[in-house]
Amino acid sequence: MKHPLPARPRHIAILRLSALGDVCNLVPTVRALQRQWPEARITWIIGKAEHSLLAGLSGVEFIVYDKATGLAGMRAIWRELSDRRFDVLLHMQQALRASVLSLGIKAEVRVGYDKARSKDAQHWFIHRQLAPHPRAHVVESFLDFARLLGVEDLSLEWNLPIPESAVQEAREIAGTGRYLVISPCSSLRVRNFRNWSAEGYAAVIEHAWAQHGIATVLTGGGSTQEREMGERIQALSRPEAVHDAIGKSSLKGLLALIDGAEAVIAPDSGPVHMGNALGTPVVGLYATSNLDRTGPYHWRAQTVNRYPEAVRTYLHKEPEQLAWGQRVRHPDAMSLIRTEDVIDRLEAVLLARDAHGAQTETPDEA
Repeated sequence: MKHPLPARPRHIAILRLSALGDVCNLVPTVRALQRQWPEARITWIIGKAEHSLLAGLSGVEFIVYDKATGLAGMRAIWRELSDRRFDVLLHMQQALRASVLSLGIKAEVRVGYDKARSKDAQHWFIHRQLAPHPRAHVVESFLDFARLLGVEDLSLEWNLPIPESAVQEAREIAGTGRYLVISPCSSLRVRNFRNWSAEGYAAVIEHAWAQHGIATVLTGGGSTQEREMGERIQALSRPEAVHDAIGKSSLKGLLALIDGAEAVIAPDSGPVHMGNALGTPVVGLYATSNLDRTGPYHWRAQTVNRYPEAVRTYLHKEPEQLAWGQRVRHPDAMSLIRTEDVIDRLEAVLLARDAHGAQTETPDEA
């Protein structure tokens, strides 16, 4: 017998710890739940870095889990939540760590992914599964949790909070002129070949400066890989055209930088989804990831998409033959992205901004 779903939940728990792009893509589901049940209390168990990005999100109580604390950190959360029983737990993280954490969270019903989307034996930790949704974008996969609960208005809304201190931080980095944000590196993972070339980025930076007088702000974390990439790009660029902020901004400061930018250029990583959430034009660089699953939701038409070509070149298959979302883990895949394609996409979004003023609508909303 299926566990019944609450008709009018009073207290909803969301379990999604990571990553930065994914938690941005989850926010519209939170907003949809809030519109349907404005009196409901929402508690989101979230990762440490992800919380620093979304802190202050209206109507949400955050419980922060730092994965570095391991089981001890889980026990601390269990103690904090020991006197609460949720009407429903939305288990949105397909990872064993999150499933173990879920064991100490009391809920009348636990909802997780359907068989096709589930990983790490998540089905052992839940009561109800989502309805199948083949070939869904990540944004739509999250919205499926709201659909299952009976939410009617699934329109996309973010309203990410950016404090004035972050705006000032961005101003100190970028100045007051027009600028692009380029986040050249994705997260550092094993066989994660999502990064484009320093030479390609430098050519785009030169074009933006020479043709439009638009400088570029380089952003990213403080890892050795990211710092070295920033140094290579700077060495290939004229000094006045680029500001290196890699490892120098907070996550809220990064949000503010993206909010004020003419456009964001980045591979499959958090900043493309931050730009999407803020309505800033995004030129995504995709060859190893499936754009239709993880691309910047409103800006997929502006993304340079070499994924189909990479699948044919390095996996010797057609994209339709692959499991949904399968990555091309080949170190040369991103070299399929041509500089002229990136510049063409950038020109298109700059032309649209110049023609219509500051971007207030995404292409899909216009």
